[in-house]
Amino acid sequence: MNQIQNKQNAIAFYKMAYEGYPRKATDLYVGDKYIQHNPSVGDGIEAFINYFERLGKEYPDKTIEFVRAISEGELVALHTHQTWPSIQKEYVTMDFFRFDENGKIVEHWDAIQQIPETSANGNTMY
Repeated sequence: MNQIQNKQNAIAFYKMAYEGYPRKATDLYVGDKYIQHNPSVGDGIEAFINYFERLGKEYPDKTIEFVRAISEGELVALHTHQTWPSIQKEYVTMDFFRFDENGKIVEHWDAIQQIPETSANGNTMY
């Protein structure tokens, strides 16, 4: 298992889907089965594509920055900073992807939190 390649593929997959090309992203990086744990997204490849196609139409100006990527075994974790200008919000996310033995993404978990205007500790969330 190539952890460096998995990390690069997780970033490429997420960036491609986020920027409006979810079908191409799934064609290139997803295995035959895709298990989704985000409760806002249906299970499977087509549900993922539909979700990101809708986001692309509704929020075409959104951007994503990959702050950290960590790989261990079959898992890759991504820490991102998302900016959504049309709704004047920023989010921090933690995404986990599980890869199969062929280097394809087959499972996803995430957590998302809006970045608050103030912080009790003065540190960023990323």
